[in-house]
Amino acid sequence: MAATRSIIVTGGASGIGLGITKHFITEPNTHITLVDINSTTGAQTLETLRKEFPSANVSFEQCDVSSWESQVEVFMKVFDQQGRIDIVFANAGITEKGTLLPERDGDEAKGPVKPDLSTLNVNLIGVLYSVKLATHYMSFNRDPTTRSKGLIVCTASNAGLYPFAMAPMYAATKSGVIGLVRSLAEPLESEKIQINALAPAVIETNIAPSSALFKSMILTPMSTATNAVAQFVADPSLTGRVAELHGERVTFAEPPAYVDEDTGKNIAMFSSLGYA
Repeated sequence: MAATRSIIVTGGASGIGLGITKHFITEPNTHITLVDINSTTGAQTLETLRKEFPSANVSFEQCDVSSWESQVEVFMKVFDQQGRIDIVFANAGITEKGTLLPERDGDEAKGPVKPDLSTLNVNLIGVLYSVKLATHYMSFNRDPTTRSKGLIVCTASNAGLYPFAMAPMYAATKSGVIGLVRSLAEPLESEKIQINALAPAVIETNIAPSSALFKSMILTPMSTATNAVAQFVADPSLTGRVAELHGERVTFAEPPAYVDEDTGKNIAMFSSLGYA
């Protein structure tokens, strides 16, 4: 028998995704689908979770989130098996790949090397795919007792809120996720679908190239992320908000104020016209 609530967590086999999974795993009538590109890690995580939580309703699906076809296959399978999709965590992400800076041993005659867009494809394009699929399947939820048909939570970063010189492409993807969430909030609200973002400071996960990186950092505990998630689940009126996670605190990061009244009027006019 299918659960009454179905959750998908991309990048769910480790890091923040695994922390979110553990937050929900003991809740009744809930099925969680872990989605991860690494089939070995995914299978191991699934086995560990089932041992630690014997009554858990959890499964694993291998998926490359940068591939539309791969995500479509997973979302279709979950919807077919569970009959619904209620919460989607578009969480899968990778660190900076390649550079936009001049190559130190560059060849003037050959020109620059094409940028590696892996970070963009996973962290932003992958999130776009997850959001599109989530909104599609959530639109079929027909529970009149709830204020929301579904919840989408995208993992951004505080590197999307502040300049992050060490990884500009990573920062660009996370800024894009924040802009996406804030911009989709209004149109999705009319569809009764809630969307939010997490913007963590430094949470120790396996996304970093080396665990030694964290020895010099001021860390934010995983519990801060799950605290923010709990707030989103409890209050659909928070749609569009970006939860900045720092230390044990959750602060809702506000978008920049309009530079003048005319700018605000123009933005509002775009919304009323329905096109740009």
